[in-house]
Amino acid sequence: MSYLSTEIEFIKGVGPMKGEALRSELGIKTIRDFLFIYPFRYIDKTKFQSVKDIRSDGDIVMLKGEIVSVEKIRGNNKRVRLSALFKDPSGFIELVWFQKVKMIEEFITKGKEYTVFGKVSVYGGKKTITHPEFEEYQNDPELHITFDPVYPSTEKLDRMGLDSKGRRRIVKKILDGLKPEHIGENLSDDILAQLRLPSRYDTVQWIHFPKGEEQKNLAINRIKFEEFFFVQMQLVGKKSTRKSLLKGAIFDKIGDKFNTFFTQNLSFELTNAQKRVLKEIRYDLGAGYQMNRLLQGDVGSGKTIVALMSMLMATDNGYQSCMMAPTEILATQHYKSISEMVEGLDINVQFLSGSIKGKKRQQILQALEEGFVDIIIGTHALIEDKVVFNNLGISITDEQHRFGVAQRASLWRKNDSIAPHILVMTATPIPRTLAMTLYGDLDVSIIDELPPGRKEVQTIHKFENHRPRLIEFMHSEIKKGRQIYVVYPLIEESETLDLENLQEGYDKLLQYFPLPDYKISVVHGRMKAADKEYEMQRFVKKITQIMVATTVIEVGVNVPNASVMVIENSERFGLSQLHQLRGRVGRGADQSYCILMSGNKLSAQARERLTTMVRTTNGFEIAEADLQIRGPGEMEGTRQSGVNEFKLLNLAKDHKIMNAARYFAEKLLEEDPNLLNPGNIRILNYLKFLNPNQKDWSRIS
Repeated sequence: MSYLSTEIEFIKGVGPMKGEALRSELGIKTIRDFLFIYPFRYIDKTKFQSVKDIRSDGDIVMLKGEIVSVEKIRGNNKRVRLSALFKDPSGFIELVWFQKVKMIEEFITKGKEYTVFGKVSVYGGKKTITHPEFEEYQNDPELHITFDPVYPSTEKLDRMGLDSKGRRRIVKKILDGLKPEHIGENLSDDILAQLRLPSRYDTVQWIHFPKGEEQKNLAINRIKFEEFFFVQMQLVGKKSTRKSLLKGAIFDKIGDKFNTFFTQNLSFELTNAQKRVLKEIRYDLGAGYQMNRLLQGDVGSGKTIVALMSMLMATDNGYQSCMMAPTEILATQHYKSISEMVEGLDINVQFLSGSIKGKKRQQILQALEEGFVDIIIGTHALIEDKVVFNNLGISITDEQHRFGVAQRASLWRKNDSIAPHILVMTATPIPRTLAMTLYGDLDVSIIDELPPGRKEVQTIHKFENHRPRLIEFMHSEIKKGRQIYVVYPLIEESETLDLENLQEGYDKLLQYFPLPDYKISVVHGRMKAADKEYEMQRFVKKITQIMVATTVIEVGVNVPNASVMVIENSERFGLSQLHQLRGRVGRGADQSYCILMSGNKLSAQARERLTTMVRTTNGFEIAEADLQIRGPGEMEGTRQSGVNEFKLLNLAKDHKIMNAARYFAEKLLEEDPNLLNPGNIRILNYLKFLNPNQKDWSRIS
């Protein structure tokens, strides 16, 4: 057994009980697990502040002094708090705890010296730190270092002496027994030299016990690079392996269907961005390998036309195409628009969803299997086992982040003889750093240009006191013959969110837009598909002037006559969702507007989101802002993607490190695809260690 594989209970000072606590609380089983849980903060013992120097509310301070008194206080609500008076040579400050009162009371000893870290609040001249981090000050030479690491913990671990102080002692013992051969190097000498990175052995020593700022930063940057580099090695490796090994159908001609559509059916000029993307797709489709491409484009940028023209290439070369959308509304929208666009071209376009049953379903499935269907558009019903293609050549997934990898894989398996080409599309712009992580094994095409004639949607943020002017404005737009969306975040009353629900909103609108002079459609997620479709069609056909809806209309509704989007309680929506909703207007020639209504009390994040929406309509700029505000783990489509597995890397901030890691991964695999050069053996061995039983998803986007 290697040193790092030693079970944690066998380390001096741990034992079975503490070992079990570490296992159950933090998943720490071995020395390796213990070493690779890094400090989330360091206490710099050279930078203690004095109580007298604290000036303003919100200061974060590090103090050294003694506890002179401790008192339990019961408030009017019978809640108990613990108050301790802390003193250093310059003055006094109150420490307050509302949680873990009993445990902290037992820990504190009057007269002992402690280090205290926390945020100061100053009220009426009185200085207080609520829930400070604190521990007994140690002059132990074994622990006396410039930087003390602070580790994530739990109440149970704290009670068992496995708080940061206890953990530091254990880490120190582990590192004392650690040798360079135990930790092993996993980067090549060439990369270490070019980037001037410390060795892996030094990095592990320094990340826990740096002797200064320089060592700490070198260790952190080395770990960040390593984390992203090995992700990129796997993604770039999958991409190059797929292209070299996985053959795709060769679409070697541009035939009658494509040319007739382009010259006769296409009623507008393609943008330069659309032309560029079509060239990229055309190259892939004729190259002999399976295309695996992500198509990013803002709402209204013309992705559907690109998808259709890609499918026409398949038709001209004797292959079938399928297009899968996440909702029946969106799939129906694609089916109708594509059917209209190919009218007169003798192309059989069919639609399949869960709502199509019985004889009609059987007829579609039989025609598909016998090869009479050229293009089929539908929902996840397309991936069912009973759906059999005659000769599937290209599979397109729209709003791809709403499908799992395995679902998309089901479409790839629909052709036994050759791998269908894969095109996945999203109207949710993805920041480059995030795209490198989520889709690093795909080729990426971007439509970064809107069709000519589109006017930029004017976005305005208003508070509730502006409601009368909003109603006035809505009346004026309706008089011009235009239509309006009003979107609410909830369908029913919520005990936790003080919001108007959709029904209340509808009732209020009736006061301003009474029947029979005005007609209003209502659409929400709990309606039956047929009822939703009926209401939407009334809006599409201009029978109703206003559509009151939940976010079900985020995708799939295309009404060029709708010129106003009113988003109620807009502070409750994420940036991506607000941007998608705004994309429902601005589809016609008229000037369109997005009105963001909100309450007066806004959090800093909500205010930043709304300010961003007013400032820009650029989806990629919005995506970058969203990444900065929320972080990658909360962005749409990332929750199960593994982006949260990075321990130190910050996808929103570490651009330079990530770009360097991607560059070295691409360069290395281009020069030595199989990592057979002796200098790269460490990298190969570490990749094998990371993925001993990896299932190969590399063929699927």
